[in-house]
Amino acid sequence: MVDLLNQVRPAERINDYPAKVNIEEGLANAEVRANMRLWFYAGQPIGWAYVDDSHNLLWEFQTQYTESLGAEIVSWGVDCIRKNLAAEESSTLDASCREDDKQRMDFLRQHGFHQTEVITVSMKRDLSTPIADSVLPEGFFVRAIKGTEEAEAVASTHRSAFGTEYMSTENRLAIMSTSEYDPELDLMVIAPDGSIAAYCTCSVDEQNREGSTDPVATHPRFQGMGLAKAVLCKGLQMLKERGMKSAHLGTSGQNIAMQKAAESAGFVLEHRTFWFEKEVRN
Repeated sequence: MVDLLNQVRPAERINDYPAKVNIEEGLANAEVRANMRLWFYAGQPIGWAYVDDSHNLLWEFQTQYTESLGAEIVSWGVDCIRKNLAAEESSTLDASCREDDKQRMDFLRQHGFHQTEVITVSMKRDLSTPIADSVLPEGFFVRAIKGTEEAEAVASTHRSAFGTEYMSTENRLAIMSTSEYDPELDLMVIAPDGSIAAYCTCSVDEQNREGSTDPVATHPRFQGMGLAKAVLCKGLQMLKERGMKSAHLGTSGQNIAMQKAAESAGFVLEHRTFWFEKEVRN
């Protein structure tokens, strides 16, 4: 799947979602593995798709098969959603597309997807420019994660920060098992009471010399104290020391606080991603 991704995706979009580590996270989830499929022609892979546990259809295929394979992938994705629906129940199959990818946007609309109001933003930081010092309130400090024994605590911080149940301990452990994961770059901000106040999971892409500072989360008890910027700056310094040329992160278009924290750490908007949905009925 990753080899095909590298073949068909333009270099400037190689870290778009789903990137290599996202596929690895999906493969670690039995529910997602059950909704993965590969297509072959003459013994060679020409496309793949999977539906994740948030009902997102994710795919890549060789463009010469767009007409013949595209409709099949969408139909298969609909079936993945439909098989879990009760009689007369409805849901949606969701998908995303960069705002500048007209070809994929046209593909989605041609196959019955409608654009929603949901937008995510991708931000990038040139690491050749000076990075601010990591400044924390008195009594707070940054350290690397201790190991898998802190997976539940980090997942709990994430759930509290974003008000979502997505980040289970299982999903956190999947992140920690990916090929680009480095526990030394999984940074925790520890509060004076010993709890995890915020965290930033950094990683490096050695081939493209690009780092990631994503996700970043701050527990609601400690928001508004500059912890996100502080841990971001610490992560950026470490990525630069590892030889990375740039760093990127993604966040919701509605998460203005995160965008401002990233901007204060030197990030700029790289691109926006639009989200689409297709109604599925049983």
